[in-house]
Amino acid sequence: MTKYFKFAIIASFFGLWIDSFFKTNFQIYLGFILIFSFGILHGANDLLLIRSINQEKQTNYFYKILIYYILIVIVGALLFYFIPTIALISFIIVSGYHFGEQQWQNLDQLNQWFKFTFQFCYGTFILFLLFYFHQTEVQTVVTEITTIPLNIAIITNGFKILSITLFIFFLYLYIKHIRIRNQLLLEIFYLIVFGIIFFSSSLIWGFAIFFIIWHSIPSMIDQIKFLYQEVTLKSFKLYFKSAFLYWIVSLFGIAILYLLFNDEKIFNALFFSFLASITFPHVLVILKMFNKKL
Repeated sequence: MTKYFKFAIIASFFGLWIDSFFKTNFQIYLGFILIFSFGILHGANDLLLIRSINQEKQTNYFYKILIYYILIVIVGALLFYFIPTIALISFIIVSGYHFGEQQWQNLDQLNQWFKFTFQFCYGTFILFLLFYFHQTEVQTVVTEITTIPLNIAIITNGFKILSITLFIFFLYLYIKHIRIRNQLLLEIFYLIVFGIIFFSSSLIWGFAIFFIIWHSIPSMIDQIKFLYQEVTLKSFKLYFKSAFLYWIVSLFGIAILYLLFNDEKIFNALFFSFLASITFPHVLVILKMFNKKL
């Protein structure tokens, strides 16, 4: 995976180079295209992962889990419709943990609760780093989703608290766990890269660069390794084939949203709501996958 992250750094700065050539509207469209492709695709194989994780279970067990999966998606969508503020906060919490979990998988030597808290803090810090550099845009999107004006101080104070908390975590881990010191220093470098990306790009483009290059593709690599034991062109084709139907259904749902609400501001809000609804069950599946690998 180290080789991939070298590529990720180059690809990220290539994304910033694109940012300097094209207007914000083009970046938004390109960002959505990337999210619709690799971003949605990386969560489109959840059902196959469920089957592989529980392969010793009976077929009825798989269908039972499938029903739970669908129910979580529906509940997520209903939450955004009826109590969007709670749903949005839940989405940020769940996504924060999910991003941190993907970035920090190999912490088996740590206490489970400490590991969970650190992963959550790290991933949520990345989100607030993005929010901090795009406070006005975030305020607009949140207000459109919740209909409640967002106080900018929430972003600023949240960013400060998470910065201090993450610094304490890093300092403690650096002193107490010698074996992960190199990874800690590398992750600090990655955070600097993320900061440069978020500062220099628009909200959607910055999110797309991180979400695709630093989260979705690494997640797909981990999933392919779990399902097929190696990452090759053949295994990727198998992965894509099994994910294709769910991916198309997701794109079809997004297309309907766009046709019904083609106003850009409304669509942005609905898009993030849709993304959140399919994220909730995906995070649970990936958590089980990582636990199965241990």
